[in-house]
Formats: sequence, C-alpha cells, structure tokens
Amino acid sequence: MSMEQVNIAFDPSSLVLINLIVALMMFGVSLDLRAEDFRRIARAPKAPVIGMLAQFVLLPALTCLACWALAIEPQLALGMTLIAACPGGSFSNIMTWMARGNVALSVSMTAVSSVVASVLTPLNFALYAWLNPHTRPLLTQIELDPLGLLLLVLLVLGLPLLAGMWIGRRFPQLTLKVEKPLRLFALLVMLGFVALAFSRNLEQFTRHFHLFFWLVVAHNALALSIGYLSARLSGLPVADRRALTLEVGIQNSALGLVIIFTFFPQASGMLLIAAFWGCWHLISGLSLAWLWSRRPPAADALLSPLPSAGEQ
Repeated sequence: MSMEQVNIAFDPSSLVLINLIVALMMFGVSLDLRAEDFRRIARAPKAPVIGMLAQFVLLPALTCLACWALAIEPQLALGMTLIAACPGGSFSNIMTWMARGNVALSVSMTAVSSVVASVLTPLNFALYAWLNPHTRPLLTQIELDPLGLLLLVLLVLGLPLLAGMWIGRRFPQLTLKVEKPLRLFALLVMLGFVALAFSRNLEQFTRHFHLFFWLVVAHNALALSIGYLSARLSGLPVADRRALTLEVGIQNSALGLVIIFTFFPQASGMLLIAAFWGCWHLISGLSLAWLWSRRPPAADALLSPLPSAGEQ
C-alpha cells in the first residue's frame, strides 16, 4: 500500500509547542549534570564508548540493512532510519533508576549522546537514507536541508543542555526543587500532545495500524537487544548493562517528530512510525525496568555465563 493514501492532519502552529517540549525535556535532564560527569567518562570510557557505538553505529546500520532487506515501504523505512539516528531519550535515566542500573552512566550517556547527536543525527539520517536504494529516491524528492537539520538539533538539544547545566551549577537549591516536577511536566505535556495527535487522526491510525505496529515493536526490540548484547559481550557489569540497554532502546522520538514536522510534514509514514515509537518505547522500557527492579544486579551476575568487568 502507498503512503500517499494516508493523510495525517497536522497544524503547523503545533510545531512551536513540540519544539519547546523537547527543549524543556533536555533542559530538565541537564539540570543535574556537572562537568564531573564528562570527566568521569574520560577517566573510565569503556561503557560510554560501547554505548555510543551501539547507539550511533550499530543501530542505524542494522536498521538500514533490515529496511533494505525487507523492502519496507520507503516512508516507513525513512521514519525508522530517522528514529535510529536520534540520541537516547531523556526518560532512560528514570527507567535505569527503576531497573537498579547504573544511573550515573545513564545520565552521562544521555548528556554525551545529546551533544554528539547535534552532528551525528543529521549525518546518520542522510547517510543511511541515501544508502538504502528504497529510500534514496524519496530523500531526493523531499530535498533535505542538512544545515537546517543541524541547526534545528542544536537549538532543541544543544542550547537547552548548556543552559540547564549552567542553571544547575549556579542555583543548586532551585535545581533540587524543580528538576523532578519539570521532567514530569514535560512528560505529561508530550504524552498529551501525542494523545491529541492520535485523537485527531484516530481513523487513519486504526485503519493503518497493521502497517506500523509490528515495525515499531520489532525495531524497538532490535534497539534494546543491540544495547544489551553490546554491553554483555563487552563484559560490562550487570548494572552497566541495564543502563546501556535502556539508553540505546529508549530513543528520543520527540526529536524525531520535531524533525519530521519541520522538514517532512507530508511524509505520513514517517509520522506514523515516530508517533507510535513515542508511546511504545515508554511501555517496553517501563516493563523491562519493572522486571529488572525485581532482580538485584547481583542476582543476574550469579546467573551470567559471561564474567563482568569487575570479575575479570
């Protein structure tokens, strides 16, 4: 079926709101960040480097290969490619805490991936969309503006990150009071935005549910698996594996929606993928975090056939 038959109702005035939501979410995450988080990565780079490779190399590359091999409809494949090119979502930190994972590693990776994404998200999206022969013609038709995409990512990720770190360092007491409510508020507003979009396009979503549901579920399972296997095969401790799994599996789909609404508002297939990702990865991530919360990392370490870094 052609995506030209799918018509998503979108109000361009909503673009300002979703930009603000994503910037607010990034600002809330960075309030707790300090320069020490980055120095910690420099002193012990193994886990973050593995996470960055899984996030920005393995996930986009395997997504491209899967979309190519399965000949997935170009707009849907382009949406999956964009999501795979986005950095980890900010709520991976909360899920890592719930899962008894390494929260410091999760927060540090979120910060670093958001900085790196300013360059790698536009680059990976353009590269893998061009490499896939099924999406290449569509990419040519929509005339992607690489500089505009780079500036957009910097505005919604880079600047809020720097502002949040500065405010957090200058006003630490204020940060303690507003950080959690700010994250919750941003999450509720984002979920409300997605719910409104679904309600306005309910007939379209239900009619074409079969086109995107299993793609998103399988893609998210691939992302979580890449994170977990990368960490496990590298011999990382169990708490690090959990953090890395959730960091790679919880994508910043809100950023994906911003990019789609800005550059590809007529690409209905991309919107279907990104909008449902924004809902599904919260369900899968929270479910995995709940399961892990019932098993202390030490218990998993006893059952693991692979030695952790601390046991080598």
